[in-house]
Amino acid sequence: MSLIPQLNGFSIKNNNWHAEDVSLANIAQEFGTPTYVYSRKALTDAFNAYEAACLRPNGDRRARVHYAMKANSNLAILNVFAKLGAGFDIVSAGELARVLAAGGSPDKVVFSGVGKSKAEMVAALQAGVKCFNLESIPELTRLNEVAGSLGIKARISLRVNPDVDPKTHPYISTGLKGNKFGIAYDDVIATYQAAAKMPFCEIVGIDCHIGSQITEISPYLDALDRVLHLITALNGVGIKIRHLDIGGGLGISYTNETPPAITDFANTLLNHIEAKGYGHLEVLFEPGRSLVGNAGLLLTTIEYLKPGETKNFCIVDAAMNDLMRPAMYEAYHAIVSINDKSASPEVTYDIVGPICESGDWLGRDRPLKVAQGDQLAILSAGAYGFTMSSNYNTRGRAAEVMVDGSTVHLIRERESIESLFANEKILPA
Repeated sequence: MSLIPQLNGFSIKNNNWHAEDVSLANIAQEFGTPTYVYSRKALTDAFNAYEAACLRPNGDRRARVHYAMKANSNLAILNVFAKLGAGFDIVSAGELARVLAAGGSPDKVVFSGVGKSKAEMVAALQAGVKCFNLESIPELTRLNEVAGSLGIKARISLRVNPDVDPKTHPYISTGLKGNKFGIAYDDVIATYQAAAKMPFCEIVGIDCHIGSQITEISPYLDALDRVLHLITALNGVGIKIRHLDIGGGLGISYTNETPPAITDFANTLLNHIEAKGYGHLEVLFEPGRSLVGNAGLLLTTIEYLKPGETKNFCIVDAAMNDLMRPAMYEAYHAIVSINDKSASPEVTYDIVGPICESGDWLGRDRPLKVAQGDQLAILSAGAYGFTMSSNYNTRGRAAEVMVDGSTVHLIRERESIESLFANEKILPA
């Protein structure tokens, strides 16, 4: 039996899987496959779970959510969060353009990332972003020069590498000494002192992000204590910090993981900050996966069932170019048949796609009751699903739809094959 995570927005009704009030079978029939399906209710409920901790009963704001949009950057999803009052955490000028196109406010944008180009800095400064999260002295120097050339003062925060083990996959760990992210803990004070001497940089905050898919609170508290110690030390040398960005990374349930509930998690960190005497700071959360991960799934159709001597293969029309996480991280996604197949025999399959790579698999050793032509749902695919997809093997990327109650909105059309090479040129004769 496949392990099914707890989901909001997706459920089984009359033995058939639904997104809110719409059957997944009807979505597959209308829009084809592969198709990503999102639940507006699930997105909204996850955001409101953070807000429950961020807002005090009297309406005062303890903290603000800045959605880490690298998890899923579809304009409709950004617009849902913008309407709810979210800020955004971006890592490129392209993401900034998406925020603005989706109705997001630039003064609620935090620009993170280790490799910001001059052009990206110019775009962000001219848009008026809230803050740049900087990760090295060379980046700090460049931003000061770019801001000076525009006659604009850049609001900055330095990203601290606290050397705390987040106990997650090494590819998504970002707060250890061996990671490329952040400024080494022992170098932070000196780097802030260098920043304080730069005429076109205004110090406003301090930032820390230790990784992704973290399912325990203790690593956050360890990192938080180290950063709070730095704030005290900075105050001692005359550098005042106005906001504390504690990053994101809260995990979700893909199988039987038990991450803390969002509101409990956020309350624990905020209460800890207040108990340590730093309740006056503006606090920023940068959640990504915990907002969108279980709010989306990937629909796919079975092309062939191929029995083998040691493995049975369920070959589907989705592939590693549509959902990269299994091939990249050996990540587990629950996979279910969307229709009632209780009368069919159960067979254990590897679910694989048509890409010409042995690494093109979506699930291994999954017991399923299915037939050729049936549809499957690959669950918990709302984060790092479409946003990491590619056109490998000249495959058009999937369609995306959002369900809102009984209404289905097409929020991204399926790519046509012709569009994939529309910008390419053949050499002249």
